[in-house]
Amino acid sequence: MGAHAEFRVVLCAAGLIVGVCLAARCSSVTLTQSVTAQIAPTAKLAAPAVVPLVTSGAAFQPFTGTVTLRYRARTAPSGNGTITLQVTSDFSPGGGPLAAAGALTYVCTGSTLGGPCSGRQTAGTGSQSPVLTLPPATCTGRGGACSGSDPNSMQVNFSLNNDSGTRTGNYSAQITFVISAI
Repeated sequence: MGAHAEFRVVLCAAGLIVGVCLAARCSSVTLTQSVTAQIAPTAKLAAPAVVPLVTSGAAFQPFTGTVTLRYRARTAPSGNGTITLQVTSDFSPGGGPLAAAGALTYVCTGSTLGGPCSGRQTAGTGSQSPVLTLPPATCTGRGGACSGSDPNSMQVNFSLNNDSGTRTGNYSAQITFVISAI
């Protein structure tokens, strides 16, 4: 045997001995781990920051504008969900229209999940007004028992009285939409 062959034999023998020793000192353990998650009802809502109200140009026709709401929701089997709105800051500066006096109304249309409000609603300052109702055990996306749309959407069509007693000027009001899921 040449020097190289002897070296390989010794090296192989050393590797076998080390391999046997390592194998003799090792053990193996298998562990199975469970993971759990409590999936709760939840909701998310998005809308543009500003919705301009415009008139057709005809004398004293209402100012109108549409806001598209995009939402995601998941309700419990015995729960429900809602979207509401409230005028949280009436039109200003003074001398303009007053939501508190019923000048701003809306109609809900085109919901891809849930039931939109029925008929013409008044957007007031005193309390939240209905926009959408979500049924029990409903969810956004994935199809099947859930809506096929993700996100879901709907339109709120506003109408502001164009009263002849209103002074000219630029007026703005703050409307707050609230979504909840139970």
